Amino acid sequence: MQNLFDEVASLDVRCYKEFALSEDILMEHAADGMASFIRSKFPRLSSHSLRKIIIVCGSGNNCADGIALARLLHLDYDVSIFYVKEPKSKMALLQDKRAKSIGVKECKKLEDCDVLVDALVGTGFSGKLNDKLKKVMSKMNSVNAFKIACDVPSAYQFRADITLTMGALKKSMFLDEVKDAVGEIKVLDLGVARDVYEKESNWKVLDLDDLKLPYRDKKDSHKGSFGHLAVACGDKSGASTMSALTALKFGSGLVTLVGFKDIEIPHTIMSSHVVPKNATALALGMGLGNEFNNIELEKFLDNDLPLIGDADIFNMSIILEILKRKNIVITPHVKEFVRLLKMTDIADISVEELQKNRFKYAEKFCKKFVYVTLVLKGANVIIAKGNEFYINPHGTSALAKGGSGDVLSGLVGALLAQGESCLDAAINASLAHTELALNYDGADFSLTPDDLIDGIKQL
Repeated sequence: MQNLFDEVASLDVRCYKEFALSEDILMEHAADGMASFIRSKFPRLSSHSLRKIIIVCGSGNNCADGIALARLLHLDYDVSIFYVKEPKSKMALLQDKRAKSIGVKECKKLEDCDVLVDALVGTGFSGKLNDKLKKVMSKMNSVNAFKIACDVPSAYQFRADITLTMGALKKSMFLDEVKDAVGEIKVLDLGVARDVYEKESNWKVLDLDDLKLPYRDKKDSHKGSFGHLAVACGDKSGASTMSALTALKFGSGLVTLVGFKDIEIPHTIMSSHVVPKNATALALGMGLGNEFNNIELEKFLDNDLPLIGDADIFNMSIILEILKRKNIVITPHVKEFVRLLKMTDIADISVEELQKNRFKYAEKFCKKFVYVTLVLKGANVIIAKGNEFYINPHGTSALAKGGSGDVLSGLVGALLAQGESCLDAAINASLAHTELALNYDGADFSLTPDDLIDGIKQL
């Protein structure tokens, strides 16, 4: 996993003060990192056939990075700078002087090329793009080229194939609304290793290899050794059945559907009207509807077992009691979380407001409910408890289908039943969920919950 920061300007200043590095040195390393990436992905052809590279520059230090990149690639590539504004910052003026002194050329129009680099505006940009910048941005997006964003895509309107970000990961790059803009993300060193440049952060980005699967290392065991998940089965029994099947496939030794209707269930799943005495975890909410009255719900919850709560519980007043449990994971989508924020008197906001400030409201919720593990679904999943926050950025739109969330709940429930902590269960279930989608070899629109469940055997 990797550290994630609100801003990195303070980390740059630390380099100046503690490591005797200058702004110029950091910038040269940033440009060299971009140049190395381009050279590896687009090797030089020959002196008679040069790849064409256009670097779009503004007036600040993001522009300065781009100008320095042009200087480093000069003569090995047909590189030119498209100036949208005249350089103004101290570093931009210095880099412009250096580039012109060796003959780096300018171009007057944007056109198809091998590589287009966006060095227009960086993290310091605030406000809205004016009409001129909007027009330039539209043209940049329409150009046929491999597109690289320098540090961050300009105003998150440029749609990059890859973002080469400087020094460390920034939170702004992991908002759901910018996922289509950033493309792949690669961090470049700035003259010192990341472990030196960065400080510890309570926000982390999860890597796929952070996933820890529930392998069975103990040979002297039986089905009871791997837990027993009790899943509340309500009006829409298909949802709870998918969760139950997922949990069984993901290692839970026993799984029981708890409900009051006579339904056909898979032969591998048990059924009961009450929570089994040997249950080790509960799952509640998936397709629950109005099947359970308040007394029956209270009876289901009359224990201190770890609980995964999802879906319909966010429509019920009993959620306020459920949130008092010491071992609980909740997995709301954005509309459910907005509703939950209002019910808990944290905030009365729109979905749009939440999506612009996901990190802020996740922190507010976790500050109030310190024992609750939150899994806020989205293009970038937030997993949080207390003062620990994680982002799983590996989601795919293939998961945007009914039933995918029920599978996630089953994955969490299976790990809770097997004794994992709520936070570990949430992290590993979320990573497994996204990896199942990534491993699917069919068309992304064709992925179903059954495909996810079937794919567990190949994790």
